[in-house]
Amino acid sequence: MATFKELLKASMKSEDTEEWLDVYFTRPIGLAFALLWNKFDIHPNVITILSIFLGVGAGWMFHYTDLWSNVCGMFLLMFANFCDSTDGQMARLTGKKTLIGRMLDGFSGDLWFLSIYIAFVVRLWNQPIPGTTVHWGFWILLLGAVAGFLSHSPQASLADYYRQVHLFFLLGKEGSELDNYRQQRQHYESLPKTDLLGRVFFYNYANYCKGQERRTPLFQQFFALWNAQAQSDEPVRQQLEPVRQQFLEGSRPLMKYCNMLSFNLRAICLYATALLDCPWVYFLLEITVFNMMYIYMHRTHEHLSSRCAAQLKSE
Repeated sequence: MATFKELLKASMKSEDTEEWLDVYFTRPIGLAFALLWNKFDIHPNVITILSIFLGVGAGWMFHYTDLWSNVCGMFLLMFANFCDSTDGQMARLTGKKTLIGRMLDGFSGDLWFLSIYIAFVVRLWNQPIPGTTVHWGFWILLLGAVAGFLSHSPQASLADYYRQVHLFFLLGKEGSELDNYRQQRQHYESLPKTDLLGRVFFYNYANYCKGQERRTPLFQQFFALWNAQAQSDEPVRQQLEPVRQQFLEGSRPLMKYCNMLSFNLRAICLYATALLDCPWVYFLLEITVFNMMYIYMHRTHEHLSSRCAAQLKSE
């Protein structure tokens, strides 16, 4: 029988893509929950749905200004994240993966933060802008929209993409969830019109992939060259290994930025600004600090892809 440590390692995707806070805090708690709920034959999708209620509940608590409500919101969001970790770990250990699960998993985090952004806007609407007597009003709605739709969303999307790219080159296709627009669009078009749930998912997922690919033109060029040579005869495929190692060496340091642009750092900033009653600072951090990390990560990854593509062309 596998030990807890062995199960913990098996439930993770890779050491390269796991953040230390997840390795030593979130994942162990998530695995403990997974083992407990698996004994009662609770499906991972049920846990994902629970995470949605917890995350939206956290948003509701963050619209209050008192300390107790914000502490409750903080713990609700923490438990939502534990549930999000639990359902993924449980699915990997038990093989209980479904289309609805994929939909819910991607949808849950969006709902958490949408509810929190709305809560912050409502909270600040009638408060004065610091240093003035003017209420935030429409300006906090604009600030929240820029922070959420124009900053947070593309940051998280590209961070997820780069993580899956890294897993592809580290573990192969089986060890990653790296998909592309063309295949997902073809799958969408192949579905019967009666399969409404599947068509909605694959239509949106195909467009999600398209957005990731549109923002990474140099990586797309490198990946096309890689795939073309990977289908060649054995001598050509053997020449790919040095390029794979070069890519992984350049990609590995970027995983910390992928993690910072995912949940933990964002949540810590959110907790701090909510507890200090200055959530507008969180919006500014999204627009400035987080976007600077996003730009650096994107530029570095594109330059790495360009160098690896040049090496493939020279061989």
